[in-house]
Amino acid sequence: MTYRETLDFLYNQLPMFQRVGEAGYKPGLGNTEAVAELTGHPERRFRSVHVAGTNGKGSSSNLLAAVLQAAGYKVGLYTSPHLREFTERIKVNGQDLAPEYLVEWVARWWPQFEKVQPSFFEMCVALCFSYFAEQQVDIAIVEVGLGGRLDSTNIIQPLVSLITNISLDHQNLLGDTLPKIAGEKAGIIKSGVPAIISQTQLEVQPVFVEKAATEGATLLFADQAYQVALTRPAAPDEDVQHLRVTHNGELYLDNLELALAGDYQRLNLPGVLAVLEELRQQGFVIPEAAVRTGLREVRRLTGFRGRWTILGRRPLVVCDTGHNEAGLRFVTEQLARLPYNRLHFVLGVVNDKDVTKMLGLLPREATYYFCQASIPRALPATELAERAAGLGLLGQVYGPVVAAVAAARAAAAADDVVFIGGSTFVVAEIEEL
Repeated sequence: MTYRETLDFLYNQLPMFQRVGEAGYKPGLGNTEAVAELTGHPERRFRSVHVAGTNGKGSSSNLLAAVLQAAGYKVGLYTSPHLREFTERIKVNGQDLAPEYLVEWVARWWPQFEKVQPSFFEMCVALCFSYFAEQQVDIAIVEVGLGGRLDSTNIIQPLVSLITNISLDHQNLLGDTLPKIAGEKAGIIKSGVPAIISQTQLEVQPVFVEKAATEGATLLFADQAYQVALTRPAAPDEDVQHLRVTHNGELYLDNLELALAGDYQRLNLPGVLAVLEELRQQGFVIPEAAVRTGLREVRRLTGFRGRWTILGRRPLVVCDTGHNEAGLRFVTEQLARLPYNRLHFVLGVVNDKDVTKMLGLLPREATYYFCQASIPRALPATELAERAAGLGLLGQVYGPVVAAVAAARAAAAADDVVFIGGSTFVVAEIEEL
């Protein structure tokens, strides 16, 4: 089969959470362990960092990979979902998985997998681990797909575990309270493996303390050790933050440039820095210059995109993949600080989110361009518009993302702002991303 035929085959054979939601989710490690055994346990042949959390895990994973690449290591990076192309999920030193590897790997292993009947994500994880082992990466950054305890990635034995943030998301699968969700994320904490929590949240802090104690794992709440301050306000069209970091009250990094402009990145950075320090303690050579280069050049080094990404100026056009209540709260707070005459908001969501809470955060003075991504999970734009109107958010229905973006950009004057978001899958369909 060709690459496209192989992808079509997998999409048709396996339910894919990215497209269909809950029907594509198989909790539990049984299938993953069976597939790992069939493929010779590749997950045991490389060192790794495991990253979980509700928001921030993708950004943190890319930042870690970028710094380690800048330090001269061969770095694997596994993230999900992909934006444009399946091969984005699996990278080595910023280069996407080779399409021909996918074709050859599926042809080799699928006949043996049929009796296991893995989900799409279970198959992706097995593919990723095989690739990293064969590429002989020095270290891999492995992002959890959903949850942690029962996620397919949780068969690895990492050098350090990182949990970024706990917010309400996927409550139907992970639990309807923050402590329940934290319990699922805490499932990546393993016996004797140092655990780092990026952000102290009083409601869930005891969950991590108890889990770490049970597992005999050291535990660090990174924001209690690393303090991040903005050294000068960024211009609205700047995509770099200028920061100062102190460690236990003493200057650690001054004049630091972080090329991810979202305010929420300042909550991710303590966890990233704490993981890097832990890796140093375990023998990795990570000079300060590599930290600075990785944080400043993360987009170039890993191909990361979609997080408060500036797509145009005059009018300022910004997109962000924030797709739940907590993520959108940061987005709207940052939008509120921008100077503009009018705000044009291109909005689409998926149907398994708490849409009412998300809509309740959005600015009523904006003009809305309602759309839906080309996936079965997308909430129809007409339904989204009706629900938004009930909360005083007014605009027109455009259907396809490209049509909504084009309309917003055409209507915007030079001193306006166009924002595109509400869902990762909306951002994925922006043509110029």
